[in-house]
Parts: sequence; structure tokens; C-alpha cells
Amino acid sequence: MSSLRSINQDDLRNHNLSVVIDTLLRAADPLSRADLAKETGLTKATMSILVSLMLDNGIVEQGEPFGQSLYGRPSIPLILKGGGICGMGLQINTDGYGIIVQDIDGTIVSEQWIDADMFNADAQEVFASLDVLAAEQEAKLMGLGYTLAGAGLALPGLVTDDMCLFVARNLGWEQLDLKTFDVVKRLDVKADNEANLAALAQIPGYATQRRGNGQLEPTVSLIYLSTDVGIGGAVVREGKVVHGDHGFGGEIGHVSVDMRGPICRCGRRGCLEVYAGRRSMVDAAGIASGDDAATQEACDDMISRWRQRDSKVVAVVEKALEAMSSAIVSMVNMCDIDMVMLGGLWARFEPELIDRVEHMVRSQVLSYPKVLVQVQAADVVGRPALLGAAESGLRAFVDNPLRFIERL
Repeated sequence: MSSLRSINQDDLRNHNLSVVIDTLLRAADPLSRADLAKETGLTKATMSILVSLMLDNGIVEQGEPFGQSLYGRPSIPLILKGGGICGMGLQINTDGYGIIVQDIDGTIVSEQWIDADMFNADAQEVFASLDVLAAEQEAKLMGLGYTLAGAGLALPGLVTDDMCLFVARNLGWEQLDLKTFDVVKRLDVKADNEANLAALAQIPGYATQRRGNGQLEPTVSLIYLSTDVGIGGAVVREGKVVHGDHGFGGEIGHVSVDMRGPICRCGRRGCLEVYAGRRSMVDAAGIASGDDAATQEACDDMISRWRQRDSKVVAVVEKALEAMSSAIVSMVNMCDIDMVMLGGLWARFEPELIDRVEHMVRSQVLSYPKVLVQVQAADVVGRPALLGAAESGLRAFVDNPLRFIERL
């Protein structure tokens, strides 16, 4: 009976510690012990024990006193301490593969990206190369005194709950058992669709220290569109990605906007991706075709021509704008979420174009004018899926901190 009681006490402490760390991460301003007790609902005695545990293990440190408490003494803020806990992000995308290591305080410890044309690349060779990159980073982290909480992997395709890459058409891969690759086994990597992980990177304080008062709150609900070679999507509800029953939720790129339109790679007609995906737009503008249409250079050329008001490119963008707005309206009507965030190619267009998308979407949703949908460019645009993968790894510490404290 005493053993059972001890286990329950450990579980309770682990839960409470997780709540406290999560609260610190999501706070826009530093919190004192009293602030934490108020925010979490924990007693001051419990908070004192938990804070001592975090201080002793280097999870937090005390900042400079500020203000005054009810008893006239200054409050001492608690700050998540860098240099101890980190997460690793891995990504395989259409334009290459890479790795990033992120501290829980938000600092980027290390980053490496290998540019390559990944269509029909040999999966064994790619994962072996990722394994080498990861092993190099692990050795560096050990020398720096870091504890690796976990690792995430972003992939441009459908990833099942049991770690199978069902299909990634823009890589030419399908039915890959991810658990067979050494890097996945060694690091216990958690794989997900790149749009889901890119959406995670937009959520303030998800697994790294929140920075200031941005437009988004940690409990935000939003629809995220990843506009890369193809178009991916993610639905975030109250700060958490909604994966669906099989892990395939949010695939807005394959919402049909014209039943008589061109045939998509998925086999259907008129998918959003064939109008507003990067490859399709570059091809339609006559800038490049085939695999060349997927390159960053071709995309940059299209953006440049659009800014110069090239008539052919403008026509392509206008058609894509209509398709994008139509698909977003459908998603908003289905999900009842009034925040839409555009990442990737569409985040690079001028704000005026994003404003036009917002105007077109607002007037078409069923709940207008009671609900005014907001459409904006993503806050995090530099390889957000890679950052989100690192945050998913860090979340293993936030959700189960006692497991790692023994290793610190």
C-alpha cells in the first residue's frame, strides 16, 4: 500500500511540475512564486517545494527583484534557465533536409541544412545522412552539458499515428515504416506532417519561452496553411493541433475548388494545390516546368515578376487568390475558427495581397458579419516546420519533467 501511495505522490508531483513549467513558458512577463501560485491554483507550500526542485536542478533561475508584494517586499521573478534542456528538430522536405537544436529558453543552439532535390531520393540514404547529422549534434550537446528532451521529424506527407509515412507525393515516397530507420529508433523520434509542426511553431510558449506580447495567445485557435511546393494545412484548437482520427487532418491542399479543373497528383480534379501551390503557379506562369518549377530560384523569379506587375504572373496569382479564398472559406465554415495564418510562399507576398484574401474570405463565410475572419502572414516563416519539430521534442520534457530531472 505504501508503494502505491508513493507512486501516486510522484505522479501528482510530476503533474504539478508540468503545470508550473507550462505556465512559465506561456507567460508574456516573468512570474514570481506568488504569481505562479495564483495562475496555477497550487498552494504556496506546494509551490515552494516545486520551485526549490526547479532551482536545485537548474531548470529556472531567479531574476532581479521588481515591484513590491503585499508585504512591501519586492517580487523575485523566476526565469527558465538556458543551457540545460533542449529539443532536436529534423526535417525532410522537397528542397533538402536538415536539423536544428533549440533550447527551452528559445535560443537556437545549432542548425544545419543540406540543399538537395529530394524527389525520388533514396529514403535509406537520406535517413542515414540525417543520422550522421544527429549524431554530430548529440556529441556537441553532451560537451555543452545539455540534456536532449526529445526529437521531432517533419515530413511533407501523411504520417500515421503508428509512425508510418503513408504517402509523400512530392518526395515520391509511400508506405515507409519510419521505425525501421536508425535515427528514429535511437532518438525515439516523433514524426508528423510538416504543416502540423509549422503550426506548432506559431503557438507562443508551446515548448519554448514566450517572447513578449504578440498578436497570438498560447490558447489560440487557427487554421494554418503551409504553401510550399504543394499546400498543406493544420487546424489548431485552443493551442493544440487537431490531428484527426488517423493523423491526416487539415489537408486543405486537396480540397477541390473546381470539379472540372486540372488533374492533381492525388488523382482528383481542381484541388487547391493545382492553382495555389508553388510548383503549379510557377509552371502556369511559364517560368519553369517539371521539377525545375519546384526550385527556390523559380519561386523567387515569380515573386520578382509579380512585383514588377508581369501580366502573365499577375493573372496566375489572381486565379490562385480566388482558389485560396474559396478553400479557406470552406475550412472556416467547417471548423468555425476565425484566424487563418499563411506560411511559405504566400507569406512572402505583400500585405495588400493578404488583405485581399481576408476581404474575400470575410464576405463569403456563413457567419459574416457576426464573425470577422482574420487572415495574416505567419509570424514564424524561416523553416517553421523544423522549429516545430524541435518544440515537439521539447514538449516531452514539459509533459513529463521528473523523467528528466534525474538526468540533469
